[in-house]
Amino acid sequence: MLVACGMQRCHQEALKKNRVVLAKQLVLKELLEHMIEKDVITTEMVESIQAKSGSFSQNVEFLNLLPKRGPNAFSAFCEALRETKQQHLEAMILKTTSNLSHGIARLEHCYGSNLPFSASESSNSKRPRWVEPMEHSLDNGDGPPIPPVKYCTPEFYHDHRHLAYKLISEPRGLALILSNIHFSSEKDLEYRAGGDVDCTSLEMLFKHLGYQVTVFHDQTAQEMQNSLERFSKLPDHRDVDSCIVALLSHGVEGGVYGSDGKLLQLQEAFRLFDNANCPNLQNKPKMFFIQACRGDETDRGVDQRDGKEWSDSPGCEESDANKEENLKLRLPTCSDMICGYACLKGTAAMRNTKRGSWYIEALTSVFAEDSRDTHVADMLVKVNRQIKQREGYAPGTEFHRCKEMSEYCSTLCRDLYLFPGYLPGK
Repeated sequence: MLVACGMQRCHQEALKKNRVVLAKQLVLKELLEHMIEKDVITTEMVESIQAKSGSFSQNVEFLNLLPKRGPNAFSAFCEALRETKQQHLEAMILKTTSNLSHGIARLEHCYGSNLPFSASESSNSKRPRWVEPMEHSLDNGDGPPIPPVKYCTPEFYHDHRHLAYKLISEPRGLALILSNIHFSSEKDLEYRAGGDVDCTSLEMLFKHLGYQVTVFHDQTAQEMQNSLERFSKLPDHRDVDSCIVALLSHGVEGGVYGSDGKLLQLQEAFRLFDNANCPNLQNKPKMFFIQACRGDETDRGVDQRDGKEWSDSPGCEESDANKEENLKLRLPTCSDMICGYACLKGTAAMRNTKRGSWYIEALTSVFAEDSRDTHVADMLVKVNRQIKQREGYAPGTEFHRCKEMSEYCSTLCRDLYLFPGYLPGK
């Protein structure tokens, strides 16, 4: 099955049908503050909205963003309209929503549930919002086998260590996995079937790579924040050479959901591990892996114009000022980090309910096979290549031949080889 997480279809349609009126009449100034308070948008998003010239353009930017901010964004918007004395706009979109919901109900009465979109997307449904098509499972239904990690040779280590981060501590580093599968019943976030496969695969991979792994399940956004903060302050980071954090949940651009349906902002999580807040990891590589949607748009893909590839389914500047005071080496606030994302901004990440997510399956396979002689950035390029070649198989649904594209961003300053299995002097 393929999973995504976003605003209900009827809510999106209600905003679309009233788009011109909303763009003309919305008063954003106070409303944006309410939306930040409700954990729907971030201060960075407010800045991008306010960078537009004129109220109409700012309203359009906000309306483009709103449908991508998760299943709670519509109700939070309606509440913010009430709180800012714009009830006439709330009444308008709620009336449209009601009409759309009645239309769906009439269609269901006439045709049953065989609609071109899931009947669970109606606003009064208690079933999961997005019913996913099932991919053909290529395994026995118990999830993918966890491949053994191949060890690097002493010769490879000695040939490559000069340009690489030091990575020979035992353990290699501390790893933290936060995996959310179940979500509170009052939130419109469905059970992440297959998420347990992802968690187990990553835990075993990190252990085989020589990391000491801690796993927490089904935490609220605040509990996730607390776990990350405690982990970042562990004194044991001083004695190891690297760190890994993996976040597995539903998400939107810039955040992942806690089990309570509230958002953990990713920038806040990354900030805990920067050079200012985590001195024990200064100059050491920090890896982050995010398995979560970054929007709700399904990548339909495009036909390749030409080509034979087929998709698989299954510094010199200085200043003269204060030179006598610059006795300590200065570091940028954020460096030596690499973060892999399951999908691109604005798009949904795909997950098979038996085999786990496409991204984690590719990640564990590539790292197990290639970490012996390939640095992390090149392995993530190979993961991208595998994701690019994969497509959904669900004939007769909108998900048939759907695509996904992973990406990574990096502030690494050296090659990051994991040197699995190599221990000096042993």
